[in-house]
Amino acid sequence: MKTNVVVGENGAFTMTRHGENIKDMDRSFDIEFWQRQGDAAIFNAAWELIEFHLRSKGINESRLQRDIVHFQPTRS
Repeated sequence: MKTNVVVGENGAFTMTRHGENIKDMDRSFDIEFWQRQGDAAIFNAAWELIEFHLRSKGINESRLQRDIVHFQPTRS
């Protein structure tokens, strides 16, 4: 397998991978790609997948984004 990375002047990059047999490809390309993206991009991509899943189920509002209106600690 051969991986090529082209970095532009603004820091953006393009990655390509070439090989003869798809069975020989492992996850190293994906790992390198996401490590180059950084934490914020990984979080945004994961959140986008969550939103896509919720929309596909017909759910318009995520319970994860609700605000806490009142919080009362439990007594021990």
